[in-house]
Amino acid sequence: MILALSIALWPGTARGHDASAWGGLFRTRDGGATWFSVNSGSFVSGAIALAISPVDPNHLLLATDSGVLASRNGGRDWTVQAPDVLIGAAFAVAYDSDGARALASGASAIFRSDGDRWYLIQTPARAAPARALARGATPGRVYLAGWSGLYRSDDWGNSWDRADNGLPEEHVDALVIDPGTPEVVYAIAGGRLWVGVDGARQWQSRQVGPPSGRAEVVALDGADPPRLWAVVSGQLFRSDDRGERWQPVGRPLPELHTHVRGVGLMGPSVLLATDRGVYRSPDGGDRWEPPSNDLPAHLEAGPLARDPRSALTVYVGFAFTPYAELWRQAAEGRSALARLDAVNLAGGAAFLALLTLGAALTLRRLGRFYHGTAPLARSSSRPAVTAPEQRNAS
Repeated sequence: MILALSIALWPGTARGHDASAWGGLFRTRDGGATWFSVNSGSFVSGAIALAISPVDPNHLLLATDSGVLASRNGGRDWTVQAPDVLIGAAFAVAYDSDGARALASGASAIFRSDGDRWYLIQTPARAAPARALARGATPGRVYLAGWSGLYRSDDWGNSWDRADNGLPEEHVDALVIDPGTPEVVYAIAGGRLWVGVDGARQWQSRQVGPPSGRAEVVALDGADPPRLWAVVSGQLFRSDDRGERWQPVGRPLPELHTHVRGVGLMGPSVLLATDRGVYRSPDGGDRWEPPSNDLPAHLEAGPLARDPRSALTVYVGFAFTPYAELWRQAAEGRSALARLDAVNLAGGAAFLALLTLGAALTLRRLGRFYHGTAPLARSSSRPAVTAPEQRNAS
């Protein structure tokens, strides 16, 4: 009990947030005008990645800071996946083209599912925690952006090949697959956009925006042929020729130095998942609306995924702990207790000592109070018999 009380009251950095801001996954069916939580039945403080089945969009896999959850009805109900093998946070998830097989990244390993059973698979060193898992156009093909290195598997994780020859030494932050013919892989690495062809065996750099800007995210929309979108320093860009040429779209985000993690396009509406919440533009980026009141306040937005069969349905996740910190903690293999420094330890010890002293003083005062009222409690309505009265009675 003392340990539980100590953890619950342990001092740390205070965060100002709305009372409902506990992270989790949210969905819109009207292009971001209104939102509602899709995991209200289970406590999720960090939604880290989401995969939507290509066979049935009601089948979802959600990577959270406490494991992997699965839903078969569009998020109304969730079940915990692989609680016996995948312990702790999950960082990336992906479905194969059949919708049955899946992959998930834990903090130190990659796991595969062939239905309801999950098991550990062999992966290259430093592959976990994965930054992204992306399904290829060919059944069984998947790309893995590891903590370091980019890899490709053509047998759904049974074997892996390096796929980063020609990429900069910096890790890959984002992956998008264009399943056209031929298949094209888009990656963000070192603040630049890279285009991979021939199964990501060859890479070419693409300049998006001014040379001084840093590309943060890349996305495809549902147009035919699909258009490519990217964000550089808060400005949205579009390419109609697979990244050869780019043009700015709309105006930059109103707040400087906003980090963008996801882009969602739904006709004229644009959604951007950022470290300051979700921004929405109903007119192609000319006017940006602040984060909706239906979404958690003061929390970072991370994964943003669009329903492949519904142009106006989009999911977005939030985390109470910043996403960069979640990945860093996993890569360094540190627990919550390991993150406490000497100041926190001293503060916690002083608080517990003060709590113990206060409890002792309270008990002492209660003891004095009850000790002083005890004779009254033993008295009765009959007067006490004195010694002379006892002699006369005898």
